[in-house]
Amino acid sequence: MTIRETIRKGMIMLKNSNVTEPNIKARLIMQYVLNKPREYLLVYDKEILMLRQEVNYFKAIKKLCQGIPIQHITHRQEFMKMTFYVDENVLIPRQDTEILVEEVIKIAKKINAKKILDLCTGSGAIAISLAKYIENSEITAVDISSKALNIAKINSKNNNVENQITFIESDLYKNLPKEKYDIIVSNPPYIKKEIIKKLDKEVQKEPKLALDGGYDGLDFYRKIVSKADEYLKFHGYLCLEIGYDQKEEVEEIISKQEKYIDTYCKKDLCDNDRVIVTKLN
Repeated sequence: MTIRETIRKGMIMLKNSNVTEPNIKARLIMQYVLNKPREYLLVYDKEILMLRQEVNYFKAIKKLCQGIPIQHITHRQEFMKMTFYVDENVLIPRQDTEILVEEVIKIAKKINAKKILDLCTGSGAIAISLAKYIENSEITAVDISSKALNIAKINSKNNNVENQITFIESDLYKNLPKEKYDIIVSNPPYIKKEIIKKLDKEVQKEPKLALDGGYDGLDFYRKIVSKADEYLKFHGYLCLEIGYDQKEEVEEIISKQEKYIDTYCKKDLCDNDRVIVTKLN
């Protein structure tokens, strides 16, 4: 079959399995199998595929039909104009999280922040982006999963910021030395335990460890907020990604501590509440 015919057949298979964006994913899989850019598929769409290429293509399409995220097949995800390696051990970085990163960069430039702590780093997307875009920054990236940290280390090398980041395997603050940071940032697990089983098939293939925020989805916010003052410098900032419906609950967790001032919320591109920022008093 030609490239065009194969993509068309793949697209129909994806459509019949109710996979979202079948046109785009059918093409992305072909780019991955051939290791060629999008333009190549357009120019050489009548080229006949080798049998091995055809077999590999439909193997990948079948995985997509089974609910495997495309990023777990291609091991690629774009974030903050960089490419990240991802697999089933880490949460796939989302565009919404760029709102959090951009806000931290803005704050860091305003207060000349250099020392930043990233809790629940996962693929390292936040830590690596901050290291890349904040000059002379020193980032400490923490995760409870050694597998996630290994991937974050790979991504830090691939994006040439490995010398700016210290990786620590820890359950939040547990194994951290008592240092003070200008900013603490986190995109913690925040899905309610009972909701996880109702999520899209693709999301359910991501690590439960990176999704499960406990019974009400707020476990990590309570833990992070309650001890952040021990690790923040005076007037240091705490920046958190939240679920679209968690603004009031997270703000209440912060206000109960009576340690923080100037709390505000940022919306994402879909006008959902997405980032909570507060300052240590």
